[in-house]
Amino acid sequence: MGKIIAITNQKGGVGKTTTAINLAASLGILEKKVLIIDADPQSNTTSGLGVKEVDFTYTLYDVMMQGVDIFDAIVKTEVPNLDILASTIDLVGAEVELVNFDRREFIMRNNISPARESYDYIIIDCLPSLGILTINSLVAADSVIIPVQSEYYSLEGLGKLKDTIKAVQESYNQNLEIEGVLITMYDKRLRLAQMVVENVREIVTDHVFDTIINRNSKINEAPMVGKPVILYDASATGSKNYLNLAYELLVLNNDKL
Repeated sequence: MGKIIAITNQKGGVGKTTTAINLAASLGILEKKVLIIDADPQSNTTSGLGVKEVDFTYTLYDVMMQGVDIFDAIVKTEVPNLDILASTIDLVGAEVELVNFDRREFIMRNNISPARESYDYIIIDCLPSLGILTINSLVAADSVIIPVQSEYYSLEGLGKLKDTIKAVQESYNQNLEIEGVLITMYDKRLRLAQMVVENVREIVTDHVFDTIINRNSKINEAPMVGKPVILYDASATGSKNYLNLAYELLVLNNDKL
């Protein structure tokens, strides 16, 4: 049964979507069957994988709010072994509509669970807020990866996010775990970045990934052509970083290649 991992941080600009796309793609390259779910109405994960609205009939909104079978909504991507449940701006409406649902926190889990049997990993790219859609993602997930930018304010909001995760554990999903904190946008030339990494490793009591995602222009260029960085430039530092992260994740989960 596949493991569901939510990638979340309510602080924007920390590499959340970048991590979702490139971790999922790297796992696919390593021959794991992966589904990525775009749970952000901005749909940057969808466009970042080169998927356009003409490529799909249904989205996460239809699966959650209209009861469409998830397998009717999933489409393949250009990346080997990687499928996507896409998103559009329509997902904004779910934040309002979910208020009227019974057990609204469980809507996503109930509707995506059938896909567990078909994938090794399901990666959810959450939107940068702690609203009902993010709560749904956390209730549906087995674990959480928290990207943290290697800058001065990197730990800002981390405590609030961990409080939210704890509340979800206590009320809805007692099995939810923090997979790890991932340091992103690291620039080894900056002493400040080195200090932030040291502080994160000292302060954060949860697992901090050994892999660090370096600031790399190829990572920023890849979404413009609708590709993960490993397909855009396999030799780029960013490609190697995310492939290393995928390896580390597999080791943590005792998952054999």
